Formats: sequence, C-alpha cells, structure tokens
Amino acid sequence: MSKDLLEKAKTLEPMNPNKSTALFGGESSGILNWNDIAYPHWYKMYKRLIGNYWQADEVNMSDDLRQFASLTDEEQDAYLKIIGLLSTLDAPQTRTALLLSLYATDPSVQSIMAVIAQQEAVHNESYSYVLSSVVSFDEQNASFQLGRTDPVLLERNEMIMRQYNAFVEEPSVENILKTLVYTSLLEGMFFYSGFAFFYHLARQNKMVGTSTMISYINRDELEHGRFIAELFRATLHENPDLNTGEFSDWVYSRFSESVDLEIEWSTYVLGNIDGIDLDEMAGYIKYRANKMLRMIGLDDIYPEHTENPMKWIRAYADNFDSTKTDFFEQKSRQYTKTSDLNGFDDL
Repeated sequence: MSKDLLEKAKTLEPMNPNKSTALFGGESSGILNWNDIAYPHWYKMYKRLIGNYWQADEVNMSDDLRQFASLTDEEQDAYLKIIGLLSTLDAPQTRTALLLSLYATDPSVQSIMAVIAQQEAVHNESYSYVLSSVVSFDEQNASFQLGRTDPVLLERNEMIMRQYNAFVEEPSVENILKTLVYTSLLEGMFFYSGFAFFYHLARQNKMVGTSTMISYINRDELEHGRFIAELFRATLHENPDLNTGEFSDWVYSRFSESVDLEIEWSTYVLGNIDGIDLDEMAGYIKYRANKMLRMIGLDDIYPEHTENPMKWIRAYADNFDSTKTDFFEQKSRQYTKTSDLNGFDDL
C-alpha cells in the first residue's frame, strides 16, 4: 500500500475551486459553500451533529452522590475503572479529529471534524464532572491514572495508540484509512461494554444522573461513528489502489483482535457485577462489531450475532435513530437542571 506522505492542507488557496477535488491530497480554495460540496448529504450530517448540543454541568448529580456509597464494592470498582477507560479513549479523540482535519482538503470535512473535536472535549469534561460529583479528588486522579497503569487497559489500548501515533509520524492516505478504522472501532464498539454497565445500573434506578450523561455521549458517538464510516468509504473510493484484498484482510483482523480484547476487558471489569451476563455481553460486543463492519462496507465476521442480544439496552442507546427530539426536549423528563456545583445546592 502507498506510503506517500501528505502535506497539511493550505488554509486559503483562492486559485483552487471551492468544491474539493479530493478528500485528502486534493485541491480546494478553503472556502466552504455548503451548497457546493463533493458529498452534499454531509450537510445533513453536520446539522445532526450540531443539533446534539448539551453541557455536562446541566445534569443533576445529587442523587448519584447519595447513591454511590450504597453501591457494592464491585460496582464502585467497575464504575471508577470504566470512567477511567472512557476518559482514556475519549481524550485522544479531540486531537485525532483535529489532525484529520489538518490533512483534509475538503472544507466540509474540516468543519465536521471541528464539531466532532469539540464534542469529544465535552465528553472528556463530563468524565471529570461525574467523578468530581461522587468521589474525592484523590480517587478521581486514581481513576484517570488507569489508562497509564492498569495492565489490562494498557494491552487493550495498545493497538489504538500505535496506529494513532503512526498517523502522526507518517500522515499518508493509508494511515488515515487505518486511523479511521480504529476511530470507527472506538466510536462504535470499544465504549459499549462500559456504556452497558451504566445502563445496567440505571435499570435498577441507580446512578441515573451518570447514565443520563452517558446516554448523551452515546448519542454523539453514534453520529461520529456514522460520519467516520462515510468518510472511510468515500476516501477508499477515491483511492482505489488502496482498496485491496490485503487491506480488507487487515481490517477484518483488527476487528477480530479488538473484539477479543473488548471481551477480555468486559470480563475483567464486569465479572463480579451481579445481574450482568458475560456471555450476553460478549454477544453484544460481536453484534456491535458486525454493525460497524457493515457501516464501512464489509461483511459480518460473526454471522451468529446479527441481532442485539441485549434487547433492554434499546431504551438507552439503539432508539436514538428514531427519536429525533433534541437535548432541551429530552431533559424535561430525564434531567433536573442545576445552576452549578453538580447539584450540591440541592442537598
């Protein structure tokens, strides 16, 4: 596969056309006219993204503060480890989205990536906000250190780290495609056993503030995953020399390895949680992998897992596509807005 390195896109080149000639490595003026872009339906994706506006500190965490101490030791441990995982995964997403935009010669991609980067920054802020609501400063720091210290988490994230850094060192179209594969995995599968844990607590009316926050992160990630899959397919279409059986095999291999690592992680962090069926969770992870493969134009690798085995989770996640209400409409029944200090004034 080609290793030709890309240059960063010029900010303004008035002699070039407004409509880009290629997503990466093409020519464009840098002037964005949403009515004259190479992939017109991406304007609708942009509008959906900016429609998902929300702020972390508008979620009332006072009940979660009261409830955290009543969670079992195993639930508290999983809660802190999963927040540590999510923060580790989301932290590089802001920068990765910005890096992709620097090499994109299509200004619509630059704008969409700017929105995604901002939303990823909000996600990372929300993890700090959640932890500051329920545990001490030292416990917050310990949770955020897990991405650097926990051996299972380090192994789980090693491939993402390696590819993201490879893109920084060698910004080729090949590495962009590979980075988009890992971003798709991250947005569409790596988060999901963690999300499921918080939804599991919410089913028992525990830590509902946290699960509500997670549901809005989840909704954002679904939109991110949809656009990343589109960007991957369009970039591959524009670079047919990279669309090889060898590359397809690489993608399938990365998905298979990632599923194994996600199942290992979920067993490690959720193995002692009462009410969670680990076989069902493994099936859900494989179901999510199949779904993301189809989104990037490839076939299922787990034919026995084409249906969601965790039907109950639809109330929290899978129903977003059919509920078009925005943040301000939904919070009337899901949120109790607070002025500041995580709802502590309500105690």
